[in-house]
Amino acid sequence: MSEEKLYLYPMWLRLWHWTNALLFLVLIITGLSLQYSGVEGAFIRFDIAVTYHNIAGIILTISFAFFLVANRISGNRKFYKVKRKGFIKRLMKQFRYYIYGVFVGEPKPYPVSEKRKFNPLQKLSYIVVMFGFMPLIIITGFGLLFPEINLENVFGVAGIYLTVLLHITVGFGLSVFMIVHIYFCTFGKTVGSEFKSMFTGWH
Repeated sequence: MSEEKLYLYPMWLRLWHWTNALLFLVLIITGLSLQYSGVEGAFIRFDIAVTYHNIAGIILTISFAFFLVANRISGNRKFYKVKRKGFIKRLMKQFRYYIYGVFVGEPKPYPVSEKRKFNPLQKLSYIVVMFGFMPLIIITGFGLLFPEINLENVFGVAGIYLTVLLHITVGFGLSVFMIVHIYFCTFGKTVGSEFKSMFTGWH
């Protein structure tokens, strides 16, 4: 039996998604260049990397604010709601599928439907990323852009140092998420079907 065709990704969501993807690439490339700049030079000239990193960060902030507003007024936020009862059990079931079931042809334990866009592991990771990591990377980013707003000292450690450390750590976490996200997108009906959905809107 063929799967039902569902329109799950409206135009605003697709535009936001691809804008974010492009911004992430710019931020990762320029961020790595800044992180590993040395006296001999860098992959990208330091001043250019700083400029593009800051511009991409500001646009990402605007994009995130747009997502929060659009997510609320469009009704898309319903897909992020978690039913606590049995959630850990559902997580473990999905985890087992990812490390075993998908490789032996087992059916998806939580297939996409009109009411369920994300499986339990996707839902948890998106909640952590969108409502945890994203605010942190933006706040610490502005802390580096305007260092005067940082606390001078936190338990004997310079506030700016903690801001840098948190920014780099969260940035690394988001970079790993992006790689894993791309990999899991190949688990669709075909290797490219999930990517096609984010272009057409149809699952």
